[in-house]
Amino acid sequence: MAKCRRVLMLLVFVGSLFLFIVYFSQWDKKAKRIHQRQEARKQLLREMCDADRESFSQGKRILQDMKNKDLSHLIVNDKHGIIYCYIPKVACTNWKRVMYVLNQSEPYDDPMSISGDLVHIPNTFKLLSKSPIPEMKAKLKHYTKFLFVRDPFVRLISAYRDKFQKHKQYFYENFGKYILRLYANQPTPPPSVEQAYASGIRPSFYNFIQYLLDPMTERETPFEPHWRQMHRLCHPCLIEYDYVGHQETLQEDAEQLLKILNLEGDIRFPPSYENMTAHDSALDWFRTVPLEDRRKLYKLYEEDFRLFGYRRPDELLDGEMMSGFWG
Repeated sequence: MAKCRRVLMLLVFVGSLFLFIVYFSQWDKKAKRIHQRQEARKQLLREMCDADRESFSQGKRILQDMKNKDLSHLIVNDKHGIIYCYIPKVACTNWKRVMYVLNQSEPYDDPMSISGDLVHIPNTFKLLSKSPIPEMKAKLKHYTKFLFVRDPFVRLISAYRDKFQKHKQYFYENFGKYILRLYANQPTPPPSVEQAYASGIRPSFYNFIQYLLDPMTERETPFEPHWRQMHRLCHPCLIEYDYVGHQETLQEDAEQLLKILNLEGDIRFPPSYENMTAHDSALDWFRTVPLEDRRKLYKLYEEDFRLFGYRRPDELLDGEMMSGFWG
């Protein structure tokens, strides 16, 4: 009986050791894959930026030539030596929650316990643009700088859904009514978002695209940050980022970044939910947008596609939509 027990214990030990080896091997492969993906993203940025020598050389003078407003999306955390360039509609609220918690005392609160409204209040964070020039130079050189990006067209759809399909008075007042007047044949749109939506009046997705493509839009005022090109918010050819995350691999990228920052044991990035604006549904959104306008829109956001490694959406730009998507 004792011999059988020893044999059984040995089998259990060998089995556990085998499972541990398999798990460690898979974990090591995953970590290697994530690291290689990250290096490829940074290498692509370097190559794309180096291709435009004039633009890249201008980057050497960033702190002398750029206005402070151009750095207004770079949040600084001096305690951990971090600079985060936030891009609206790219996990921005959750990363701001993390940055907010990191400003507090340890042990850190769960980022999800922080109100989304709180982290969007002006002056909640310390911005790089508020630092003196010598301090900016030192922080850009020594701090860990990161940003998260997203497929440019999917980001536009997300912005439209959030700002024009929901009851957002600010966006209706400042953009929606203007879009309705110019592109939706609504010369006197209702005064409030509640009245407009109760009457079934709202800018269509195509109206939104028409607004973006209108040359007068940029002449009157720069693009609102929710649909401004990502490279214009974070200047990746002027600032050498240490980490480039993607919305499409958000959880893996967030976990790796927290390990790089030595924070994986102190804080957990909020779980992401299924992306409702997936690639297939993006095709459906563009059904109402004429081919020529789709091509113009791509040109408008082409630098984002190229810099951050997003493929050209051939199915949207090369002739008719794929019949398999339209039934």
